[in-house]
Amino acid sequence: MRKAYLQMHLAIFLWGFTGVLGRLITLSEWVLVWYRLLLTVISLLIIHLYTKQIKFLPVKSILKIALVGVIIVAHWLTFYGAIKHSNVTITLCCLSSIAFFTSLLEPLFYKTKMDYVEMLFGIAAIAGIYTIYQVQVGFGLGIILALISAFLSSIFSVINKKMISTHSPETVTFYELSGGLLFLTLIFPVHLYFQTDVVLIPDAENWIYIAILSFFCTTLAFTISLRALQKISAFTMNLSLNLEPVYGIVLAFAIFHENKSLKDGFYWGASMIVLMVIAHTFYGYYLRKRRAV
Repeated sequence: MRKAYLQMHLAIFLWGFTGVLGRLITLSEWVLVWYRLLLTVISLLIIHLYTKQIKFLPVKSILKIALVGVIIVAHWLTFYGAIKHSNVTITLCCLSSIAFFTSLLEPLFYKTKMDYVEMLFGIAAIAGIYTIYQVQVGFGLGIILALISAFLSSIFSVINKKMISTHSPETVTFYELSGGLLFLTLIFPVHLYFQTDVVLIPDAENWIYIAILSFFCTTLAFTISLRALQKISAFTMNLSLNLEPVYGIVLAFAIFHENKSLKDGFYWGASMIVLMVIAHTFYGYYLRKRRAV
């Protein structure tokens, strides 16, 4: 069990590192995401040669799963775009609005009763984000992109919950990311038409960062998180995922000293967000205990 907990926290730490790498990589978000998808799909295929965990599905099922990959692509593009137009810290704070969007979308997707307490937590987190928006005026576009990214992430999570119930996580991930890679490849010429000064070939330093992002923060993190889930509950995993932005913000402070560019109002807004995340965590624990009775 101790090994499973270590695997879980290592995976979450690696996910928290994606924001830092997004800032270190100097390529545009389009090029960054394309290479991340390419290397991740290749690494998943290599793993499949040894594990045989990716299953061939009917074409109709593959298309449905691949369409979710389009949402993932849009989520990653807006996420890295937000980092480049603001910073890692503000982007990760804004991603806490995922809980609010999920509280709205999940009842719509699954025809369940809306949880108004969760909605209140989400609204309070949005209020914290608005406070940050008011004081960090120069980062307005980055905040908007981060909110769009959070919304797309909540859509992906809600849909993926249903996908995982019928297919293995490895199979779903492979077809989603492959579909996202194909979609991004097809629309890339449109991006190049409007932005002609894009650097397409990474230099040595960018290659290193992209490789770390793809192999360690995507493929490895996903693999060890699945192994951890064999021993621990999904609730424990979701509870611990609240640490992901904390890890990312601490890394951003340590590496980029982003705290020096943040105004006092940011900390008020961030404190509101953190309090709502903690309250939401305890509320989820309360609901789980009540349902177990």
